[in-house]
Amino acid sequence: MTLPYLILSVALLTANASGDPRATAPSAQPALGQLEYTSWKAVELAGTPVPQKSAPNREPHLVFGAQGHLSGADGCNLLAGPYTVKGNGLTFGQIAGTRIHCPGTDEVARRFHAALTGTSHWRIADNRLQLYGATGRPLAVFERSETGPSASAPPLQGTSWQLINFKGGDGRTLTPNDRTKYTIAFAEGGQLSARVDCNRGHGTWKATGSGELELGPLALTGARCPDPSLHDQIAKHWGSIRSFTIKDGHLFLSVSADGGIYEFEPAIVKKL
Repeated sequence: MTLPYLILSVALLTANASGDPRATAPSAQPALGQLEYTSWKAVELAGTPVPQKSAPNREPHLVFGAQGHLSGADGCNLLAGPYTVKGNGLTFGQIAGTRIHCPGTDEVARRFHAALTGTSHWRIADNRLQLYGATGRPLAVFERSETGPSASAPPLQGTSWQLINFKGGDGRTLTPNDRTKYTIAFAEGGQLSARVDCNRGHGTWKATGSGELELGPLALTGARCPDPSLHDQIAKHWGSIRSFTIKDGHLFLSVSADGGIYEFEPAIVKKL
């Protein structure tokens, strides 16, 4: 199972009191706390009201969690990744997302992503988060959502990753011959699916915002993978993985007792 990723570079511009589309950013520098632990539901995209057709957890929204973790949805697919606030600017790292088809939501998803990629500054006014582009015209408007998805949702939920390399505690580095053969997808409800070379499997996971990770037993198919393969090593290390970190859009899984670190990137497929 592989999922798309997006690289979003987003910021938000405030308009002046007159509503002039040529407005510039204010001198006040909003703090990260104004976005951290907040949830926002999109009500307008590219000047068009957002239709209320999506399931509650998949409606277009953004959740700004702790430690720069972002989650949300585009009207169909769930999204997750890192974010950084610098004054009036807001930037997103590599965003991973689920890959499902929801009839009738393609246009909403397209506008949602277009608004994010086109935004340069942000503003909160009248309890609404407004995203602005270079022209000063609002690209998206969000309402604060008190009953929406929790900002403390598991940070890995809805994401999928493919292996870049393994760096052992002894200094050795191992690289897969095909990254797409080594993937992990963290689903809702603490379930996960994985591919380990020529075998596929399912298991469970539990993570905390502080970086602790518990992986349950992985039930894999029993094919014998031809060399060179990292299959046996990963199967051996699976139950010894104790923590995770997401940095610069990459996922790092640490094996206990300085056993090494697995580095993953968002699984890449055809963009939405």
